[in-house]
Amino acid sequence: MNRQIPFQQVDVFTDIRFKGNPVAVVMDGDGLSSEEMQAIANWTNLSETTFICTPTNPIADYRLRIFSPNSELPFAGHPTIGSAFAVLKSGCKPMTEGRLVQECGSGLVPIAIDEHKLFLTLPEPHVQSVQASDLAGLSKDLGIPTHSIQASAKIDVGPVWITLQLSDANEVRCLRPDMARLATLIPSGVTGVTVFGLETEGANADLEVRSFAPNEGINEDPVCGSGNGCVATLVRNLELLNVQNYVAAQGSCVGRDGRVEVQFKDTGEILIGGYAVTCIEGVINI
Repeated sequence: MNRQIPFQQVDVFTDIRFKGNPVAVVMDGDGLSSEEMQAIANWTNLSETTFICTPTNPIADYRLRIFSPNSELPFAGHPTIGSAFAVLKSGCKPMTEGRLVQECGSGLVPIAIDEHKLFLTLPEPHVQSVQASDLAGLSKDLGIPTHSIQASAKIDVGPVWITLQLSDANEVRCLRPDMARLATLIPSGVTGVTVFGLETEGANADLEVRSFAPNEGINEDPVCGSGNGCVATLVRNLELLNVQNYVAAQGSCVGRDGRVEVQFKDTGEILIGGYAVTCIEGVINI
């Protein structure tokens, strides 16, 4: 006998439907096996599909399992925002007013409710350098000269992104990566490559971001929360923007128009967030 489980598809980092990054949210994952979850994620063919489960930690409002089409992830940014939005829309009352606490593979993730926006607290980033030989290969497969890479780091926020600052935002938009070759250069345990460039004065965002993850089953993630978290880490560490808040644009190269808002707190925490909107609501038959 089929089970019918409530389901939402939420567009994240936008308040305009079909312009952000969609996440499929299965609202009751407790009765599903890991194999069933992976099969559903492969079928939806979105960058991530999530499953709301009963938490094991008493201070968490819910537990989230996150799957790409190919594997389970310990944490991801846009699925966290989209799933929190779906949880609230379904009628969940947070244990603490103005805040949800998500339990996931990376631990507990606080999510601030700021009127119509949601902001997650980025897991503590772990930063490593990228070898010069690796940068040479990456620049070739991205189709840019090595000197276009202004800064680089391998940053672990749950997902691990090789994060590259390019000369400017326009160079980021003009990239035409060789995805087949890029896939061979991404080491095991690394999610993909996120690139960014600073915008010119007067633009409607402070920088442009793109995230490539061919080995995860998605060549280009339309608007990537964890990738933007890695960018924010590099922006803060290198003092690239003398501000406490900034806005990143992502998705224009794949027909989207996402906006990721970043806040730097005096405590050292980085908050990543923005709007979300529901595009599909119904049931999924299991």
